[in-house]
Amino acid sequence: MTDKNRSQWDIGRFLDTLTYFEVIPFISCLKRLFTGRANPKQVNRGGERRVGVILVAGATGGVGKRVVRRLLERNYKVRALVRDAKRGREMLGENLELFEADISIPETLTPELMFNVSAVICCTGTRVQPVEGDTPTREKYYQGIKFYMPEVVDSPEVVEYQGIKNLVQTVAKHIKPTSDRLLFDFKNPSDDLKESWGAVDDVVMGGVSESSIRLIDNAALFTGNVSTQNSGGFVSVRTRNFEPPLNLAGYDGMELRVKGDGQRYKFILRTEARWDGVSYCCSFDTEKDSWINIRIPFESLTPIFRAKTLPDAPPFDVQNIYSVQLMLSKFEYDGALNPKFEPGNFALQVESINAYGGAPKPQLIMISSAGVTRPGRPGINLEEEPPAVRMNDQLGGILTCKLKGEECVRDSGISYTIVRPCALTEEPGGKALSFAQGDNIRGQVSREEIAELCLQALEEPTACNVTFEVKEVENSSAIASDWKSLFAALKPDQEMEQAR
Repeated sequence: MTDKNRSQWDIGRFLDTLTYFEVIPFISCLKRLFTGRANPKQVNRGGERRVGVILVAGATGGVGKRVVRRLLERNYKVRALVRDAKRGREMLGENLELFEADISIPETLTPELMFNVSAVICCTGTRVQPVEGDTPTREKYYQGIKFYMPEVVDSPEVVEYQGIKNLVQTVAKHIKPTSDRLLFDFKNPSDDLKESWGAVDDVVMGGVSESSIRLIDNAALFTGNVSTQNSGGFVSVRTRNFEPPLNLAGYDGMELRVKGDGQRYKFILRTEARWDGVSYCCSFDTEKDSWINIRIPFESLTPIFRAKTLPDAPPFDVQNIYSVQLMLSKFEYDGALNPKFEPGNFALQVESINAYGGAPKPQLIMISSAGVTRPGRPGINLEEEPPAVRMNDQLGGILTCKLKGEECVRDSGISYTIVRPCALTEEPGGKALSFAQGDNIRGQVSREEIAELCLQALEEPTACNVTFEVKEVENSSAIASDWKSLFAALKPDQEMEQAR
């Protein structure tokens, strides 16, 4: 093409690209100064979550409402199983789904309850209250500092055993095993997701192609016009650098759900923070106007620099992923042409981007109680035990029924975590925790801390198929728990059973 036929280069769009991605910090600072715009948000993928809905049973209880709040704060999609929808809405707010049902009535646990659910956190429990005339002591009891004469409101047999059995049977019928990690959910976009992606087109090389990415109903739309004028011929959208970099150790690759126009696109990951460094690419074909799932194993990624392969490049570093990119280009690699490339308008819809092939994670987290194996155990000194153990029979066998409920979970075939808290308090939490197995420890623990434990277990493979007790560490100067170390030290229930 002669200079006379060349299209005019849009230097303004070129500078906008550099500014958006903070390539030249000085220019970016000047632009923000004169436009009054705030600093761009860092892209933090530390809140990654699994695909689907998290179902919380017992969502209006002391632990359940805290679990719901924390899930929503971290952009999980939540469905609350409640017996009274009006009360549930008043307590839990508007930013979640409610499903009115009663786990003690199996007919109410319809398939709709489990639609798109990937994990269940069960915080149900028998209501226990002071006997009539002892009500003023309730507040002190909740702080774990005073005992009152209790009575059960519900039947432990119905709630702790039969209700759990009903819920487990429903979950087992409908839940699908998952080892995915949701990275970008364009069906339910968070605020930071809307500001994470920007265009990187051939304008950076003097071309005139132009693209954008925007949110539409249930997807992101990567669209625009790709031109070969000025020796150009590519469009792309890319995330700002993740801070900290994404660590996908333990996963096999990436999965995209897309609907395209029949052209061949590129999926690109970058393992360094540099703007124009080595990238790791894989091409994929789309089917016109059809939704398909594309799996890209990490081992299939090819190291590239400006469309040229790099045989001597270091292996793909799955623990340091700085950005994700989608591209449409007239070139494949090393000068070869994209056989399905067509200049002009294009469109690629993206519903989600996941990491796949990771270790299984818990799909049912159950809040039980420390002490469930102690009633009737030989050698137990009841004078040293908490009230629930001493009064198990007077309270309708509440701990015995909880243990039967646990067995339903363990026998279900679902990957699970069973948490046995010591005495629950209304303290703010933040103290270091101690885990144990064998049901021998005593102590107390904040409901806030148990709620946080549930969220940590949700994404922790080592929390699968374990039962453990938990309490706060007394007189500890630590203000946070090392969750990974705590879970890693636990033995699966099968190993515990074999050791007996």
